[in-house]
Amino acid sequence: MNEPLDFLSYIYVPTIEPGNIAFTLFNILLTISPIIVCLALAGLFFPIWVRFVRAKFFFKEKYAVIEMKLPKETVKSPAAMELFLMSLHQTSGESTWYDKYWLGKTRTWFSLELVSIEGQVRFFIWTRASWKTFITASLYSQFPGIEIHDVDDYTRSVHWEPKEIAVWGGEFTLTKPDPYPIKTYVDYGLDKDPKEEFKVDPMAPMIEALGTVGQNQQIWIHILVRAHKAEQTKPGFFFKTTDKWKDDAMAEVNKIMIRDPKTKLVGTFDDNKHIKPELSPGEQDIIKALERSITKQGFDVGIRFIYVAKKENFTPGQIPTILGSFKQFSSEHLNGFKPNGKKWVLKFDYPWQDFKEIRQNRQRDQLLQAMKRRSYFFPPFESKPFVLNSEELATIYHFPGQVAPTPTLSRIGSKKVDAPPNLPI
Repeated sequence: MNEPLDFLSYIYVPTIEPGNIAFTLFNILLTISPIIVCLALAGLFFPIWVRFVRAKFFFKEKYAVIEMKLPKETVKSPAAMELFLMSLHQTSGESTWYDKYWLGKTRTWFSLELVSIEGQVRFFIWTRASWKTFITASLYSQFPGIEIHDVDDYTRSVHWEPKEIAVWGGEFTLTKPDPYPIKTYVDYGLDKDPKEEFKVDPMAPMIEALGTVGQNQQIWIHILVRAHKAEQTKPGFFFKTTDKWKDDAMAEVNKIMIRDPKTKLVGTFDDNKHIKPELSPGEQDIIKALERSITKQGFDVGIRFIYVAKKENFTPGQIPTILGSFKQFSSEHLNGFKPNGKKWVLKFDYPWQDFKEIRQNRQRDQLLQAMKRRSYFFPPFESKPFVLNSEELATIYHFPGQVAPTPTLSRIGSKKVDAPPNLPI
C-alpha cells in the first residue's frame, strides 16, 4: 500500500549547525525569498494599481458646472450658506475597501468658485453631474430668490499659448495648524443679522478686487472641498483610524494649559492640592476657539487661484490685489491664509536659472491644467489639503448682501414674484 504523501516533507527546512549560523541563515532566507519578492512587488505596484482604477473611475464620471445669479436684495446671512455647505458633507462612495481599492471609488468633492471674467464677478459650483439636482434643491431651500443655471465650463475657453497669454497663480495654505480657526463671519457679527448699513462683510474686499479686472483678463478662485473624516494611513483591518484634526486640536489645548516648556504647570493649588493653571484672557479665547472649531463639521479644503490675461493686457498690480483680498480672514492669535511657496508660479531672479522661461512656462501650463480639471485631492495634480469647518468655509464663500454694491457683481435684473391666484385661465 502506498503511504500518504506528506506535503511538509517537500519543504526544505535547513538545520542549524553549530559554527555555521551564517550559512544556515542564508539558506532560510533563500527558502522564503519567493514570499519576500511577492510582498515587495505587491507593495511596489499596489499604489500604481489604485491610481489606475481611480483614474478609470474619474474618466467614467460626468461633471457639471452651475451658476448662481443673485437677486438685487440679498438679506440672508452667511449662516444660510453654512447650512447649505453642511449638506455637502458627504462621506459615501468609499465605505468598503472593495469600493476604495478595487473599484477606485472616492467620496465626492466640490469646487466652490468665484470668478471674474473681464470684471464681471460670478459664482459657480463644479460637481459630479449626479449631484447637480441635490445641490440645486439645497441652494433653493436656503436662497429662494436666486437663479440657478447649467452653464458650459468657462475654463475651456482658455488654452495655453505661451506667446499670447500670461499666467500667474498658485495656492493658499494656513499660517498655523489646522485646528486654529480663521476669523469667521461670527467674529464680524454677521450671525446676528444686523441692519445692512452696519454690516461688515469680509467678502466685500474680495468682490471689489475681482471687479477691477479689465479687458481680456480673468481671475479664477477655486475652493475645492470634500467631507473630512478619520482616515487610515494604510489599508487593512489592523490599523487604527484616528481623526488627526481633532487630536491636534486637543494637543494644542493641552499645550496651552501646560505653558512651561519643561511641562511644569503655572498656576495655583486648589483644595485637593491639584494645580489650576492661570490663563490669560488671550489664552482663554484661543482654547474656546479651538474647542468650538472642532464641534462643527470639518472639510478637507484646497484653495487655488489663477490670473490669466492677454500679454498686452497683463497687469502686475493685480497680483498684490488678489493676495490682499484674503487678509481680512486672518487673525494674529488664531489662523489665516498665506501663499504656499511650494505650489506657486515662481519668478526666478537670474535669467540663467530659467533659460527662455522653460521652467516657468511648465509651471503655468500645469497650474492651468489643474484648474481646468479641479484636481487637488488625487493625482495628477495632488496637493496636501487643510481642514476648515463649515463656519470657516461659509465665511470665505457666501453670497454678499447690499454691503457689497459692486456693479460688476452678476445679479438678477428684477425680482420675481408668483402670479396672482385669481388670473383667468
